[in-house]
Amino acid sequence: MVPNEAHQNQGIILLLKHFGWNWVGLFVVDDESGDHFLQALEPLLSQHGICSSFTERIKRQAQLNPMGEINDMVESVSQPFTDLRTNAYVVYGETLSIMWLSYFLLLGAPGYSETTSLEKVWIMTAQTDFALTALQKGSDLKFFHGAISFTVHAHELPEFLKFLQVIKPCWTQGDGFLKDFWEQAFDCTFQCPPTRDDEICSGEERLETLSGVVFEARMTGHSYSIYNAVYAVAHALHTMYSSRFNYRAMVEHERPELQNLRPWQIHPLLQGVTFNNSVAETMSFNEDQEMGGGFDITNTLMFPNNSFYKAKVGKLDPSDLEGKALTINDDLIMWPRRFNQVVPVSLCCDVCQPGQEKKKEEGKKFCCYYCAPCPDGKISNQKDMDDCFTCPGDQYPSKDHDRCIPKIQSFLSFEEPMGIGLTSLAVSGSLITALVLWTFIKHKETPIVKANNQDITYTLLASLLLCFLCALLFLGRPRKATCLLRQSAFGIIFSVAVSCVLAKTITVVVAFMATKPGSSMRKWMGKRLAYSIVLSCSLIQAGICGGWLATSPPFPDLDMQSLAGEIVAECNEGSIIMFYLVLGYLGLLSIISFTMAFLARKLPDTFNEAKLITFSMLIFCSVWLSFVPTYLSTKGKYMVAVEIFSILTSSFGLLGCIFFPKCYIILLRPELNSREQLIRRKN
Repeated sequence: MVPNEAHQNQGIILLLKHFGWNWVGLFVVDDESGDHFLQALEPLLSQHGICSSFTERIKRQAQLNPMGEINDMVESVSQPFTDLRTNAYVVYGETLSIMWLSYFLLLGAPGYSETTSLEKVWIMTAQTDFALTALQKGSDLKFFHGAISFTVHAHELPEFLKFLQVIKPCWTQGDGFLKDFWEQAFDCTFQCPPTRDDEICSGEERLETLSGVVFEARMTGHSYSIYNAVYAVAHALHTMYSSRFNYRAMVEHERPELQNLRPWQIHPLLQGVTFNNSVAETMSFNEDQEMGGGFDITNTLMFPNNSFYKAKVGKLDPSDLEGKALTINDDLIMWPRRFNQVVPVSLCCDVCQPGQEKKKEEGKKFCCYYCAPCPDGKISNQKDMDDCFTCPGDQYPSKDHDRCIPKIQSFLSFEEPMGIGLTSLAVSGSLITALVLWTFIKHKETPIVKANNQDITYTLLASLLLCFLCALLFLGRPRKATCLLRQSAFGIIFSVAVSCVLAKTITVVVAFMATKPGSSMRKWMGKRLAYSIVLSCSLIQAGICGGWLATSPPFPDLDMQSLAGEIVAECNEGSIIMFYLVLGYLGLLSIISFTMAFLARKLPDTFNEAKLITFSMLIFCSVWLSFVPTYLSTKGKYMVAVEIFSILTSSFGLLGCIFFPKCYIILLRPELNSREQLIRRKN
């Protein structure tokens, strides 16, 4: 007639989880039912991350023991209250067990300090009820104030209270229970008919005057179950006697008399009983031959006279254990007084806040741990998380490691100060180069312009102009076209420029060697050698870039890992080997040019540019040798800025060292721009 105890065990787990209690004490009756309760509950506690701080067995029934044993029991029961972290106690036992427990608690109460108060959150099972013996009637049970109890579902019956008000002990002859109860409840002896003796019960005593711990004047869950059980049996008997159903166990197929009825004969009829009781609640048995109804969650309010009131604050519905089986109105709960209406905390250790993770303490239960900050790159966004976790790729951890923040997409744009500065340098360099080219074209008939192959000079200036402009391909959001073009354009254009410098240097060397009598170098004189050098060196770089684009071309990509708070929009080079091969070939050309120019710097030729080329290639090589370590040590848009800066610096180095001295003579010292002056200076 009562719900399955397994449902109550599940309800205890749900209740503990509802309030976040993972460190609870267990007071369990010391008998077979207590053993069964522990065997069922303890695995559930472990499965749901809850630990028992202690398990204390309590006597099943009270009895007089020697004083030494009583003192040992008092100390044993009192010891758990020294653990200040345990504020929730689960109590399993029948009424006599609770009487025995409260007896020892009251004996030990004078020795408690304020910090070891008996005022805990007592979680009572449905088997438990409050009661006091005659020896305990004057005791104060205020420490049970705020207890939370599982009670069998019940309804108040309309006529029940009226019945209690008019009941008399002499109504029924031979009712020994009523006589014993009356004597113990009112502390008197009982006779029928009653007399006027002071020590004899008058029979006019009223049940509603009794304390709640002596008699609970309301329809309890157990009483409601008995009430429904009587009606269930009555309905089964009515079915039996009003039908012609034949039972195999009936002798000679006759309906048995009531006094000869055996329990097993009524069981089949009980299983099919369905009826509405006096409060219009439908009663029936399920497939497990159990009466449904679930449990009510009540909150016990204790009063100074040891009376109490159980206020309903929730319900446990066994039919929905996987869903919202437990419903509790927290606002209706009155907690023990020392908690000042704040939800008590019953934990082995402090709750780990967001930004922390749990670390197990060796030698202690799994509920006992310490909180450690999340490591770099990880977060925890809830309390009491077992492990921190990594943010998604497009997010990064906050400073406190308690949340993920969306990353900002980053690239070197034209609008930001660095982009504006580099753009200004690139545009300025291209304009200056264009101006130098215009100056050389305008003064193309002068000796200083005609020297060292006029066409190669124009080609070098044109390539330097494109070098400045190709730096602009590295700015702005990376797109497919710019990613494909920028490294290839940079490599090929710079190869043309360095090839022109190399051609100029070789022209100087060949010209000097051809002036010697009988020299075979005369056949290499002319423009064909310079053109061949520029074309062959440039085609090799073009072939490398073509192979790069054909096999593993660069493409737009998002780098989410390099920088903590940014998503770097970049051009993935596709093949890093091909990228460094392009740089390596460019470095090889520049080193050869520098070496040739350095060796030819003192050749006695009127139009020798070797000194200027030496300085220009020294700057060029220095820039690109420092580029590699700097490029590898930077991340994000600063890598792009380093490459743009290297392009612009090396371009300005070539332009300034080779052409600015000549422009100075052409524009500011035109009297020196004549063959006679150059010859005189040489002499």
